[in-house]
Amino acid sequence: MDIVILAVVIAVVAVGAITGLLVSSRRKKLPPSGPSSTPTITAPPAEPHVGDEAGPPREESRRTIEEVGLPDATATPPAVEDPVVAAPPVAIEIPEPSAGRLVRLRARLARSQNTLGKGLLTLLSREHLDEETWEEIEDTLLTADVGVAPTQELVERLRERVRVLGTRTPDELRALLREELLALLRTDFDRAVKTESGLDTPGVVMVVGVNGTGKTTTTGKLARVLVADGRSVVLGAADTFRAAAADQLQTWGERVGARTVRGPEGGDPASIAFDAVKEGIAEGADVVLIDTAGRLHTKTGLMDELGKVKRVVEKHGPLDEVLLVLDATTGQNGLVQARVFAEVVDITGIVLTKLDGTAKGGIVIAVQRELGVPVKLIGLGEGADDLAPFEPEAFVDALIDG
Repeated sequence: MDIVILAVVIAVVAVGAITGLLVSSRRKKLPPSGPSSTPTITAPPAEPHVGDEAGPPREESRRTIEEVGLPDATATPPAVEDPVVAAPPVAIEIPEPSAGRLVRLRARLARSQNTLGKGLLTLLSREHLDEETWEEIEDTLLTADVGVAPTQELVERLRERVRVLGTRTPDELRALLREELLALLRTDFDRAVKTESGLDTPGVVMVVGVNGTGKTTTTGKLARVLVADGRSVVLGAADTFRAAAADQLQTWGERVGARTVRGPEGGDPASIAFDAVKEGIAEGADVVLIDTAGRLHTKTGLMDELGKVKRVVEKHGPLDEVLLVLDATTGQNGLVQARVFAEVVDITGIVLTKLDGTAKGGIVIAVQRELGVPVKLIGLGEGADDLAPFEPEAFVDALIDG
């Protein structure tokens, strides 16, 4: 019994202790009393109640739900079209006439070829033309890329004629040198670019050459030459292996109003050439210019590609002209390229580019002697109208007279 009473007493004491702890804890959490510790509570600004300062109600007519027209759920909302921004029209340029263009570029040609012409005249004007002088004349010609065989031929003829003449006034020497250089350049060549088929189809000109020689640029400049002479032109961008070639050619064409037929990058060049001629026939164009790829990875691959282009073009009509573009600054190395292309396709004419940037104008003589075909056009600068028909007389006069 005593044990029970003792347990009850212990329980009561424990409950009292726990109650005291809880009350003490709650008191500690309450904020301290006193006026200085009372928190300041700022009431929100009073807001107007609904109806405050409202005017008297107005009588308005109201429609029922039945009277309100609902939109047709099946109706298609009008399409909002994007504003069309018209591209500014490309200004059509009027190219410089090709007639006499080389004469107008004579000063530029004379500056770059000064070594050849003036050097020869200086050597020939010496009082004593000994063996050493003739060797210097020969070296001057070889340095200008005239070629070994033409150089030997020219020196022998000069030696013989100087010996026969006896006297060598400056005018006589100039006339002698002019005559011999013209003989090497062959004034009997037909240098006109063939752009007439003789049929009801356009004349077709295929432009070939190694990439980097200015082939695509030359094609665009040739279009300007033809347009300047009153011919209508369609361009075929058959160089599909160089990404920028088609864009570059199209830009040239747009400047003179010539349309460019092109295909996808890496597409079939023969197919594009075929479509270009077809388009030229449909438009009644005078000339179709076809820019081809200039890869020289293997002679066989080049032959297959150019041969295929030639075959498909000739399904429409004859191929009137095949122009080989050579970089004059490559000198004798350009002759190696010329031989490869001459073996692949029948070259009918040569275009020498960058002739203003070299003193190796003798390449004109060398390449004609190598291929047996005439130089028909020469490039004398970066300008759009710096492609000129090659005129042997004007060329030699620029060399000799400056």
